Amino acid sequence: MTNSFKTLALTPEILENLETLGFNSMTPVQEQALPLILAGEDLIAQAKTGSGKTAAFGLGILNKLNLETKQLQSLVLCPTHELALQVAEELRRLARFSKNCKILVICGGVSEYQQLSSLDHGAHIIVGTPGRVLKFLKKGAINLRTINFLVLDEADRMLDMGFQEEMEAIISYAPRKIQSLLFSATFPPEIEELSQAFQNNPKRVTVDTKHEKNIIRQVFIELNDHREKLDALIRLLGNYKPQSVVVFCKTKQSCGEVAKALMRQGIQALAFHGDLEQNERTVVLTKFSNSSCLILVATDVAARGLDIKDLEAVVNFDLPTDAEVYTHRIGRTARAGKEGLAFSFFVEREREKLHDIENYQGNKNEYLKIESLSAANKYDLKAPMRTMYINGGKKEKVRPGDILGALVNEAGLQASEVGNINIQEHQSFVAIEASKINQTISKLLDGKIKGRRFKVGEA
Repeated sequence: MTNSFKTLALTPEILENLETLGFNSMTPVQEQALPLILAGEDLIAQAKTGSGKTAAFGLGILNKLNLETKQLQSLVLCPTHELALQVAEELRRLARFSKNCKILVICGGVSEYQQLSSLDHGAHIIVGTPGRVLKFLKKGAINLRTINFLVLDEADRMLDMGFQEEMEAIISYAPRKIQSLLFSATFPPEIEELSQAFQNNPKRVTVDTKHEKNIIRQVFIELNDHREKLDALIRLLGNYKPQSVVVFCKTKQSCGEVAKALMRQGIQALAFHGDLEQNERTVVLTKFSNSSCLILVATDVAARGLDIKDLEAVVNFDLPTDAEVYTHRIGRTARAGKEGLAFSFFVEREREKLHDIENYQGNKNEYLKIESLSAANKYDLKAPMRTMYINGGKKEKVRPGDILGALVNEAGLQASEVGNINIQEHQSFVAIEASKINQTISKLLDGKIKGRRFKVGEA
């Protein structure tokens, strides 16, 4: 197998862990990028979300890591708290071969005191968002003089979010002679400028920027007027009945309005955008990812980088500005070789955007009129799970096995009635079969987890 990880100059411990994790062969971005990263080259890589790029830069970082010292050796910048958490979790999985590897998440929305306290104990890898990382650099709480890796993940989205000055300032704190990796789904001119500011003769990798034509069914629905969008969305859901949907809107206000309108129709939906508090964002994403909510209404910026498994459909409530962003949006469905659906609403004056998409992807679009969607079919699907929160997490030494044990022994559930268990720093979320949530909470209020009582309730 030519795309086996065993063909690379990775340590035996890393190769053994990859085999344990079921990483049998490299994805295209890993196959192209990893040899360059392991050879010490700077890199600009263009690849869509879900292509395996985190493992590409993660394995490069871990292969070079010196665990004999507690010094900071790598910094990974991400646009959002959620993406930083995902990246850190993936790095921890890849680093399971070593109990001594310390990976910290440094992001806004959580206690600075706790993060500063963790930094006092040292970290080998920091994964963070530009604002909080820069703040700690200015305070002297983070020192980049010892790093040998700097990674900008989803660089284009960080630019979209207005982080250009912060990124440039962070780069100024780093040594000039380090290996730098820049990953981006799209390549606006600003990316080239950013690369020139801190990279040294970077190699280029471009893979997975488009999707296989037969994997994602793309349907464009013509409306007579933008005011028909909400009716079209309700009809669309009723006719196709997808079980997991992300609806993309241009603005935060639209997200809230669309989610509320769906709820008024009895359709379970949650809004996800930048105005939500961090705890609210965590709850929304947790409920959507564990099947406690079927429809997420999101902005591009908020949803960028989210790794949502088994997403059946994407709906472009508002068409994006260009074909690259459109392609990135719809790439969230049809993961791991599965088929997916992508629906887009448009009016006649937006037809030029559709031509751009066709030209970019090299295929013909499928078109429907709104009148072809029956108004009689109702979206009557209900989420199979509901989410319980527990007021205890990693800092309280709560583990998934402790929670599952309590749910089975104290609450009388079958293991099959328990879904995802998501443990955060000071709280945990558990997906429970919808019909069992009330009895579970009632019994755990009087029961114990790991011999202790914790506050529990529905998220």
